[in-house]
Amino acid sequence: MPAPAPVPTTSAPAPAAACPPTELILASTSRYRRELLERLRLPFRALSPEVDETPRPGEAPAALAERLALAKAFALAERFPDAVVIGADQVADVDGAPIGKPGDHAGATAQLRAMSGRRIVFQTALAVVRAATGFAQVRRVAVTVRFRALSDAEIEFYLRTEQPYDCAGSAKCETLGIALLEAIDSDDPTALIGLPLIQTCALLRAAGLDPLRERPLGAPGPEPSASRTAASPSVASVATISSVPAAAALSASSAPSVLPAPSALSALSALPAPPAPSAPGSAP
Repeated sequence: MPAPAPVPTTSAPAPAAACPPTELILASTSRYRRELLERLRLPFRALSPEVDETPRPGEAPAALAERLALAKAFALAERFPDAVVIGADQVADVDGAPIGKPGDHAGATAQLRAMSGRRIVFQTALAVVRAATGFAQVRRVAVTVRFRALSDAEIEFYLRTEQPYDCAGSAKCETLGIALLEAIDSDDPTALIGLPLIQTCALLRAAGLDPLRERPLGAPGPEPSASRTAASPSVASVATISSVPAAAALSASSAPSVLPAPSALSALSALPAPPAPSAPGSAP
């Protein structure tokens, strides 16, 4: 009796290898920016970009904020090309002059006296870079703040109480510094604290990392240890860089701009160094 014909079998196709989750890096040691980014519930690392924040001669506050935000993001994108890197910077604009972190009590006193009773524009710039895909964009949010007329006693009490020496403009609007102000005008509520989260979400989505998309299996939200390591309100400018160019090429124009460059990372390192700072800087 002939043997039965073999039954054909089919094997299931091998499952496709899962793509590793995209790493997110915050190029900042600022605890304020770190705490803001934690609100998005994305796992990330916070690392120091080691960028010189000295203004260049004649550099406008808006241009300075954009250049530094990009420089911080590029500094870590060069080391972690597959990661999405966030850089940010904030500069207060007082009569066209850039005002950064005061560094000490005397500097903070001078800043608050200069801003007393006046409208000040805080330029907060945000950059997102993903070197492996050539993605790099920078946006700037302008926040108009109206300060009360402040007495020397009020300034002294506030500074001794809060010691905001690592904040541009010497005031923390999220805590006691709100008592120094009459009004805040902004389209992005967290911009004044140092990281505009509405624009951050927009740039992360553009870079391929959507805060509302389901996390990959095994990729929980951030834990403290993961993220604590080493004149009118508007989105004032958007610069799109399709080939990841040098940060210094940005202008202070409010119109969108495309800045071509063959190799941003090498171009950035070849930029002339800014003049030596006249006063000690603070952590980026």
